[in-house]
Amino acid sequence: MIIADFHLHSRFARACSRNTTFPLLEKYARIKGVNILGTGDLQHPLWNKEIKSELKEDDNGILWTKNKFPFIWQTEISLMYSQDKRRAIHHVIFSPNGDVSDQIVEALSNKGRLDYDGRPIFGMASPELVEIMKEISDKIEIIPAHCMTPWFGLYGSKSGFDSLKECFQDKVNKIYAIETGMSADPPMLWRLKEEVNLVSFSDAHSYWPWRIGREATVFDCELTYDNIIKAIRTGEGLSSTIETVPDYGKYHYDGHRNCGVSLSPKESKKNNNLCPKCKKPLTLGVEYRIEELAKAEEYKPKNAKKFYRLIPLHELIAVFYGIKQLSSKKVWDIYNKLINSFNDEFNIMLKISYEDLCKVIDDKLAHLIIRNREDKLTVKPGYDGVYGEVVLEEKKQKNLGEF
Repeated sequence: MIIADFHLHSRFARACSRNTTFPLLEKYARIKGVNILGTGDLQHPLWNKEIKSELKEDDNGILWTKNKFPFIWQTEISLMYSQDKRRAIHHVIFSPNGDVSDQIVEALSNKGRLDYDGRPIFGMASPELVEIMKEISDKIEIIPAHCMTPWFGLYGSKSGFDSLKECFQDKVNKIYAIETGMSADPPMLWRLKEEVNLVSFSDAHSYWPWRIGREATVFDCELTYDNIIKAIRTGEGLSSTIETVPDYGKYHYDGHRNCGVSLSPKESKKNNNLCPKCKKPLTLGVEYRIEELAKAEEYKPKNAKKFYRLIPLHELIAVFYGIKQLSSKKVWDIYNKLINSFNDEFNIMLKISYEDLCKVIDDKLAHLIIRNREDKLTVKPGYDGVYGEVVLEEKKQKNLGEF
């Protein structure tokens, strides 16, 4: 079993941790229980230099640290172009080896600057990107990133498309998977009835354990680039995905961050999709968009993969003790106590029994971890760039009017 997170960024990308290094990525991936990472930002000249100096590539397209932790070549790019209206779509790209990665860098450099951001912006359309990449190598994989987010998702309410075919046109047969993103999960996306596999990755902007692997994909195959791509394209060897609870994502509900307004799709429609405070158009979230595009009330394809909904452990500890700062000493102390006892976070979240957890932590916190595993948490939905919030049952009872 391989738990993979193939959507990361370097310290050279905007809004990303300035401290990101390969040793820290490896350290926190091991703590999380992630077995392989994407390099992130392969086209950025400074990060590309670090990839080549700090990682050693084997004959199977896997890059290794000196401590034998694996990576694959990966980046994310932003396309902004006009097709009927303004479009803004993010795509994750995987490369089979260093030689192909060099060709990707050269091709992208002909389209714009690569040194100003780890996630550069280009004016080409999605079909053109696919054509350019596939001319280099058919082993390059292009995956629409966080496919439902309003501003930069394939299906986004602000600048996305209504279908894969509309976006990729005659190149749609070269798109084998889409990334679910934090605000959506497989049952939501199944309703679109698109013939495409689903993968989940974190889009981590920092190296902390609560960012790395907050979404991940589980593979059941030998660790080679070709096997991973085969699993993504065919579903054979793609075992399951690990998702956050979609309500926890920053764009699940509709709303206005500046106005402090969060609305369900039904409430938004009653307000003609306008903010009740400022009267300007709402940022329509993922749930609203799913209802617009869905082909069925419920649908599960025959090849549907298993999935887990999990809130990261740091968040659970923080909410249990009423601590807002995830990096506080108390949160870290309890987190490290659990890691020292049970090896890694995914092991704790998915396997360790309630009885064993109670030997290390407060029994009520252990109960919260089990409820998380069983997908029984209550989460106040996120909206317009604001994360959702886990609501403890006792708090919920005291504040019923807020939900």
